[in-house]
Amino acid sequence: MRLTQIFAAAAIALVSTFAVADDAADKAIRKSLENLQLDVPVETITASPLPGLYEVKLKGSRVLYASADGQYVVQGYMFQLKDGKPVNLTEKTERLGVSKLINEIPVAETVVYPAIGETKSHITVFTDTTCPYCHKLHAEVPELNKRGIEVRYVAFPRQGLGSPGDEQLQAVWCSKDKKAAMDKMVDGKEIKAAKCDNPVSKQFALGQSIGVNGTPAIVLADGQVIPGYQPAPQVAKLALGAK
Repeated sequence: MRLTQIFAAAAIALVSTFAVADDAADKAIRKSLENLQLDVPVETITASPLPGLYEVKLKGSRVLYASADGQYVVQGYMFQLKDGKPVNLTEKTERLGVSKLINEIPVAETVVYPAIGETKSHITVFTDTTCPYCHKLHAEVPELNKRGIEVRYVAFPRQGLGSPGDEQLQAVWCSKDKKAAMDKMVDGKEIKAAKCDNPVSKQFALGQSIGVNGTPAIVLADGQVIPGYQPAPQVAKLALGAK
């Protein structure tokens, strides 16, 4: 059963006096998750802010919650009310995970469009050269650069590996000047590049692991994922607020 098939719940009733040692809870929760066949590795299991409930971080930043005995597993948002205002703790944790994964991508493995003047922030964009809305966003990259936003492209062939988009992206990443190759490819021009070891499949898998399922997908510096095209002024506003 895949992760999306787990029943999403808003709350869980726990007996407050129930307590299990952390190591025992870890083993019990891992055993229960194995039975669920999530197809996603568990990275860490730690105590959540809510007593009796454990936070389960999956590879790719997704978060679940489980009771100490592993009998209850919850997929959903946990909110904390601070001064009467809700804080989405789940989203906060997931963003931190995404931010860590994205910022670990070597800059040399991306196609970079530097900010003009002072670099105020950066965005990472999962792109496909066959995607019309990616072309639309690409046309606004100079405006983002003028606003102090560095744009880093990573590859995400939206029709899968082996698709025309995959072939085009590999050609871009195998070019000596990736930036010039990207510009030409988006402009509809054919480029030729010898086959090489490239990160396209790795970046595609990374995108899938954090929930990207279409292009463009914009990831802000704080890990927030914005699916789909947004105009440059809106992207810049979000990016500067997330630095």
